[in-house]
Amino acid sequence: MAKQKLNIPVKRGDRIELDVETLASSGDGLCRHEGYTLFTPGGLPGDRVRGKVIKTTPRFGVVDIFERTQLSKDRVDPPCPVFFKCGGCKFQDLNYEKQLEFKVQVVRDSLSRIGGVELPEKIETLAAEQQYQYRNKGSFAVQGKTSDPQIGFYSEGSHNVADSPVCDILLEPINKTKEWLRQILKKNQISIYHEQHHRGLVRGLVIRHSETTGETLVGLITNEGRFPRSFLAELTEEKNLKELGIVGIIQNINPRPTNVILGKENKVLWGKDRFTDKLGNLSFHLSLGSFFQINSAQTLRLYDLIDNWSKDAKGKTIIDAYSGSGGIALWLAAKENKVIAIEQFEPAMEDARLSAETNGITQCQFLTGNVEEQAPLVVSKEKVHTIIVDPPRKGCSESVVETLLESKPEQIIYISCNPSTLARDLERLKGYKIKDLRVIDMFPQTHHIETAVLLHREAPAD
Repeated sequence: MAKQKLNIPVKRGDRIELDVETLASSGDGLCRHEGYTLFTPGGLPGDRVRGKVIKTTPRFGVVDIFERTQLSKDRVDPPCPVFFKCGGCKFQDLNYEKQLEFKVQVVRDSLSRIGGVELPEKIETLAAEQQYQYRNKGSFAVQGKTSDPQIGFYSEGSHNVADSPVCDILLEPINKTKEWLRQILKKNQISIYHEQHHRGLVRGLVIRHSETTGETLVGLITNEGRFPRSFLAELTEEKNLKELGIVGIIQNINPRPTNVILGKENKVLWGKDRFTDKLGNLSFHLSLGSFFQINSAQTLRLYDLIDNWSKDAKGKTIIDAYSGSGGIALWLAAKENKVIAIEQFEPAMEDARLSAETNGITQCQFLTGNVEEQAPLVVSKEKVHTIIVDPPRKGCSESVVETLLESKPEQIIYISCNPSTLARDLERLKGYKIKDLRVIDMFPQTHHIETAVLLHREAPAD
């Protein structure tokens, strides 16, 4: 039998006028043309746009907008000068209330469509009071000529840097530190890494800053090689370091031809290998690559929510899986909970242990290793009341889900940064029912979504 020919009503290069109907989970505008789905990056619902078809597949196409003939009523003016080039933010041009509506709808659609999950009628949102200048970590790509380094985030769908002196969602001291580094890289003619040729020294920058302590940690991501003495002398001038709150400068060496930002080797060029952040009454020691939430104000609200959900676990064992630098584990242990933290990234575990010692917290045990191996060992030895999982975007492995089901905790708290893998994992967790669900806007002006879910074990049927 002859293969049925797919009827795609457009082809690459076609110019077309479309009405943007809604937003896809990617944050791109979504249109229909003769029943065919077309994505329009930069389009908002209510826009009428003209564009060129740049990609077609059997399921969807992509249109590059070159003109908006009608503007959405929800459009606002983005403050960022490179917003339309940069891939860091999607929504600086979208009214904030509509951003929140979009995030709730993505969670609702994902959980009901992928997971078949029964949802509460209303999903509560924890909106961010500070919608700009909230991000406490900047990871920048560096490209271009030695005489004119381009520093910023990649333009969407490319590996070309959208260079800008300021990023509006970063804490201001991070922008200042970046521009100071730009000037001394330029002045000292430090070679810039070339992706195709795999030559040159500087590949990127990572800058972390704490609003509460004023401390900044700087990471210079490099190919193999050394910085000249003249550069190091200027880099470590006391006046500038003091002014910028810099407590440590690290050379992170990444010789691999990879998109992964950080390499495995760190070399302290000056000062300490960690900086100190503070949330509430707790101090946290954080190294360059360890995980810590990037929005401190919203993190406090998340931690308080988890604490509230863990009230019934007092005097019982809580597992904090994928614990990163121990933020959740230490927060709960400080409230006199018995917590076992599991994390495979050794530097993050060192951070957590140091933070526990600084804060005088003794009710927290730290296990280094992956959750798949460590969690079964814990549940084989003791009864666990609550298991908290905060996995990476890929979600929990089947083995972790099996451990959750076999250990039968009274409740599971699932913190997710990816609604689709959250939906998949909730569907797997048979015998658990959603008791509470919140969307926490950890990332204003972007399409990224943080969701917290409280699951209770259902009583077995008679």
